[in-house]
Amino acid sequence: MPISGTPSRAQLLDHLVRTRIAGDVATPRENNLSHYRKLANGDRNFWLGLELGERWADEQDVLAVMAERVGVNDDPEYRYGQDTIDPELTVDGLDRLAARVRKAAEGRERVLFATGHPGGLLDVHRATAAALRTAGCEIVVIPDGLRTDEGYVMQFADVAVLEHGATLWHTHSGEPMRAVLGGLEQAGRPLPDLVVADHGWAGYAAQHGLDSVGYADCNDPALFLAESEGVLQVAVPLDDHVVSPRHYDPMTAYLLAAAGLER
Repeated sequence: MPISGTPSRAQLLDHLVRTRIAGDVATPRENNLSHYRKLANGDRNFWLGLELGERWADEQDVLAVMAERVGVNDDPEYRYGQDTIDPELTVDGLDRLAARVRKAAEGRERVLFATGHPGGLLDVHRATAAALRTAGCEIVVIPDGLRTDEGYVMQFADVAVLEHGATLWHTHSGEPMRAVLGGLEQAGRPLPDLVVADHGWAGYAAQHGLDSVGYADCNDPALFLAESEGVLQVAVPLDDHVVSPRHYDPMTAYLLAAAGLER
């Protein structure tokens, strides 16, 4: 049954495992290792808007960080089958994210929300944006008319997204965030104090020198590498597209409560 209200840590841990947001997740081991290898080999599609250079050219170094920060199996000989996200690390990440969100609320900062995974995380970002607006923050409104090679950059429910063919688009690219930040600069408007995002939206903002926090799956190592280097402030490990977006509601309620922003 769904959790009503704000869950305790123990209740949230149980919920994350039952809904496979963490624990035994749907992403198979072979997919994880394939993405780690492609990142290490310099495939920029897996750099998520970051500039990783040659620092992560060893796939085993990437795996070690993912085992430490996400909880995937640390055995390099384990090549196929089930892989995992440690739910304790997910909740630890939520606690770190909540601390930064609380700071934004206390300072009434300008905050930009964006997602490359609208099918899963759009409402998590929307609810966080609504809570911060109520607390007195400015939720950044992006300029009109922005686009990339993939499509148009627009804002839906306070969250920047990529639109293509009248559909909200799944993207790993950092180019939409590049378009937003460039548009703000061209308009003479201040850049955000904080970016709350995922995928390349979060990575490009962090690489641009902005305070950036976000969510990432176990097959998207770049944000965790950036967090380990201090480029990205927080990366929360989770499955970013489970069967029902409503499964993220208890997680969002926990985050907002921990940040002092109960709905």
